[in-house]
Amino acid sequence: MFDEDVPPVVWLGDSLKQVKKFPVEVRREIGVALYDAQVGDKPPDAKPFKGIGSGVFEIVTRFDTDTYRTVYAVRIGACVFVLHAFQKKAKRGIETPRHEVELIKARYKQAVASEKVKRP
Repeated sequence: MFDEDVPPVVWLGDSLKQVKKFPVEVRREIGVALYDAQVGDKPPDAKPFKGIGSGVFEIVTRFDTDTYRTVYAVRIGACVFVLHAFQKKAKRGIETPRHEVELIKARYKQAVASEKVKRP
């Protein structure tokens, strides 16, 4: 069933393809968190993703011995934009690799631009 009051999720780039590769338990957790964002709640495990823009959050999901990250943006029009999803592979530190941050920045700009086109 589709609720017209719930804003849609827009998957940018290959983010949906990447999430589909994650284990089912991780996908389920991401789905619940994104639904929370759609209905205006902050998912319990989401934290602000600094350095991109206001309203950008990161869901960090740990499963088995792996870490999965999903970055999404709210407050851009009426949609929840999933900017990027990836499995963190670095063995040292918690910092997001620079190439991942650059991709997130580019997709954030894409989301902002797409919403500007929709406005009259």
